[in-house]
Amino acid sequence: MDLEQYIIQGEPGRKERAENWQVAIGLQAVDGLKPSQYLLQTAQDHIEERISIDEVERRIAAYYQTQEGRREEAGTDEADGVSARIARLLAEDTFTFSPAMLASIHRRLFDGILPRAGRYRQTNIKKREWVLDGASVLYSSCDMIGETLNYDFEQERMFSYKGIDLPRVVKRISNFVSGIWQIHPFGEGNTRTTAVFTIKYLRQLGFKVDNEPFKAHSWYFRNALVRANYQNLPDGVERTTKFLELFFRNLLMGEKNELRNRYLHIRWNEMSNGVAEEQEVESSQKTVNRSYKSSEKTEISSEKRPSGSEKIKIGSEKTEVSSEKKQKSSEKILIMISKTSAITTEQMAARLGISTRAVEKHLSNLKAKGLLRRIGPDKGGHWEVVEKNNR
Repeated sequence: MDLEQYIIQGEPGRKERAENWQVAIGLQAVDGLKPSQYLLQTAQDHIEERISIDEVERRIAAYYQTQEGRREEAGTDEADGVSARIARLLAEDTFTFSPAMLASIHRRLFDGILPRAGRYRQTNIKKREWVLDGASVLYSSCDMIGETLNYDFEQERMFSYKGIDLPRVVKRISNFVSGIWQIHPFGEGNTRTTAVFTIKYLRQLGFKVDNEPFKAHSWYFRNALVRANYQNLPDGVERTTKFLELFFRNLLMGEKNELRNRYLHIRWNEMSNGVAEEQEVESSQKTVNRSYKSSEKTEISSEKRPSGSEKIKIGSEKTEVSSEKKQKSSEKILIMISKTSAITTEQMAARLGISTRAVEKHLSNLKAKGLLRRIGPDKGGHWEVVEKNNR
């Protein structure tokens, strides 16, 4: 279903609802999620005012109780539920500029879907990023989240935008948004929460936010946030908001800057001078999965992701890896754990489309092979992938 038709027609009400749905659906890409056809049909009914947003959520919940809904690919239930909640939030004319609002958005998006919805994470994290050749941004320590958020919000609250031209406004917004994203208050769903908060904040500032960048380039948005928060001076890599500024210039100024993920890779100049796509993808996968040997060759589509990362999405809050020859479930489990160490067997089972008992068997085998270890108790502990040089 093409939501663009409602925007082109420009009928008041329908146009705004269609734009909100486009953003809501597009943001699922940052976690490798894709809504179901049922969600798209239900969104159309809402846009055309045949049903309310309350009815949308009721229908989605009921759908996944049916046999057809249970047959859907793993992940569509989260994508559908969160998309509906984003559409609701974006339609509301309420907003408070505060860390409490940020937490409220996370709670409203993920209550009943993710553990600790609306609450700050209690463990330190790292996420290997494709654009960083497998390195991770240094995120805020979990015991400093509240204090750091309060400081960033207070600095932004005290800043006056009066008399500042749009390019400098964009730079200021880029710095603020990348800062709160780097604090990473929530274990999962951090980017989607940051995006929704940002849209509502920009609207409070009086901007008419173009839906196109978030609809079509949410993965670029995330990678730009990564580059804004990573530096490796020995390798000549500095933090830069220039990529994020291009995104916001499109969003707020109507510019048409080319937003290609491959340009964000820290080795882009080197790769553009002759590094083969297959070599690049193989290198990025090895960085994430050094602990697991696989004889399968993964063929990657380069239609939407940077130089073939359409199907390897390293660093997102969820990790999706697929190929014409499907990777082993155990390899996928290692990749998921490398992204989210506190991931549960239930969450892994849902993403893999297998039973929790099957996941537990894979975990047991991986532990026996020395590829994985458990840190702490079953409840409250986390998994850790064993690096090759530690085995």
